[in-house]
Amino acid sequence: MTKQLLSGNEAFARGAWEAGVAFAAGYPGTPSTEILENVAAHYKDDIYCEWSPNEKVAFEAAAGASFTGVRTLTTMKHVGLNVAADPLMTLAYIGAVGGFVAIVADDPGMHSSQNEQDTRQYARFAKIPIFDPSDSNDAKEFVKLAYEVSEQFNTPVIVRSTTRVSHSRGLVTTNDRVPAKKADFVKEPPRFVPIPMWARQMRVRVEERLGKLQAAASQSPVNTIEWADKKFGVITCGVSYQYVRETFPNVSVLKLGWVYPFPEALIRKFAAEIENVLVIEEGDDFIEGYVKSLGIVCRGKPLFSLYGELSPDALVTAIANDIENNTANKQSVSLSSLTVQTTPKKQPLKTALPQLPARPPVLCPGCPHRGVFHALGRFDVVVTGDIGCYSLGVMPPLSRMDTILCMGGGISLAHGIDKVNNTKKVVGMVGDSTFFHSGMTGLLDIAYNKGGSTIIVVDNRITAMTGHQDNPGSGKTLMGDTTNEASIEEIGKACGIKNIRTIEPRDIKNAVATLKEAIDSNEAWLIVSKAPCPLHLRKPLGPPLKVDEAICKKCNACLKLGCPGLEKAGNQITINQYLCAGCEMCKNVCPAKAIT
Repeated sequence: MTKQLLSGNEAFARGAWEAGVAFAAGYPGTPSTEILENVAAHYKDDIYCEWSPNEKVAFEAAAGASFTGVRTLTTMKHVGLNVAADPLMTLAYIGAVGGFVAIVADDPGMHSSQNEQDTRQYARFAKIPIFDPSDSNDAKEFVKLAYEVSEQFNTPVIVRSTTRVSHSRGLVTTNDRVPAKKADFVKEPPRFVPIPMWARQMRVRVEERLGKLQAAASQSPVNTIEWADKKFGVITCGVSYQYVRETFPNVSVLKLGWVYPFPEALIRKFAAEIENVLVIEEGDDFIEGYVKSLGIVCRGKPLFSLYGELSPDALVTAIANDIENNTANKQSVSLSSLTVQTTPKKQPLKTALPQLPARPPVLCPGCPHRGVFHALGRFDVVVTGDIGCYSLGVMPPLSRMDTILCMGGGISLAHGIDKVNNTKKVVGMVGDSTFFHSGMTGLLDIAYNKGGSTIIVVDNRITAMTGHQDNPGSGKTLMGDTTNEASIEEIGKACGIKNIRTIEPRDIKNAVATLKEAIDSNEAWLIVSKAPCPLHLRKPLGPPLKVDEAICKKCNACLKLGCPGLEKAGNQITINQYLCAGCEMCKNVCPAKAIT
């Protein structure tokens, strides 16, 4: 244990190293940039770190690494979290396995930013914890605590910095590193795949977790009361705590290091013994609004500005102009005299109809994605999926998708899992429209940072799941005009991917051979599975097929395709002539050649 003089950003990097982080990704943006620069400069022997093409990709890659059980870090500035908001909101549902921490640096006063934002609002929006350090030593210690909270409660955690915390220097007590864990993704689709039937259960768990987090926040040692003169008491957080201590050395202070969920019990305890409560915080009236919601009379905004930075001088000026003439007196608020009008509870509708059986969605007859999933079934790999029709590949009998996070995440999660040397190889999958939406940046990340995962773009030439809308690869605009048809293969080549192959997914034998070549390789591969959506074509791919009962061996190999056109009554398999699209995939997998 030694003491070092470190900037906040240096301390964040040190905290990540001491906590046993194995993977770090981010996008540069002042005032957060130096965090990863310090990781690369001092800790690259222990932590794999990279600049990603954008904050969303960095967030997704870190999430993928977290799913393997290792501790991961992602860094960005406040506006970068806007870019990463999509994966943030769903990761809050799925949760972390290895500790997941996002350090987000706000820029009050806009020293190098186009706007001011208060990242604490994102924590409330996503219903996850946020820590707000006030100096360099806090920065290091709060990062370490954030990993403990992340793993204890299975949640992503935000550590919020500001320009002054990131760039100011202070004494930091340093410690040894906690050993990093070994990456080993354990498949559990109901946990990692938020399709509606599972996401609804995740939503309930988010609220249950929030209650536990709030109780923990009230007991946390980083939320402290410093008793002094009780005529005035200040509730504060972050760098504002330093300004308060410098400006008002004799007042009582409630310092919130774990800001959200709000530590209600501690706030009530503090306010109960204070005559006049002030809330001093940079940015929004985040804490103040909550304190008032508890019925506690306090003053804050606009006495202390809603915009710009605070400083000791700003506090002195505000107090001098206002505090003597506008001291707030405690008031009691009674709700006993209020009459609450409630709406009568609705009675459930009575019906004579029996309960209908569940009808889970399935891939359509003739869907080309079915061939890819069937081929993937030959390999013991982790499959990171994405948003689209192919999300249905998670369901039996295909059962060939292990994670979903957000659009484009199928590629970035694969990269994160690959980079922490997971025990099994990884295949990422996105659709053509999703690739154009936000998958290209993930592919660029793999090429730029020398990844080795296999990426499949299931290209059915249309935005299928939302109703067959055109996209940059379809060759038509919304107004029906012919336009340039973007090539996924050429984009992959431009990104720097060397191994690119286009396959017909209904040719399952060739699909298996191509996948084997890619998965056995230690290099990155882009496989474009190209075949049109039969529903969009509005015509069969061929004549309907039938099963020759005299030849059929009842082996059920065809049923593993999960095609709704294949039906089984007793021991006999038949093909529904009204559903069959004539794709011949069942014919291709039948070992007895009984389908004609």
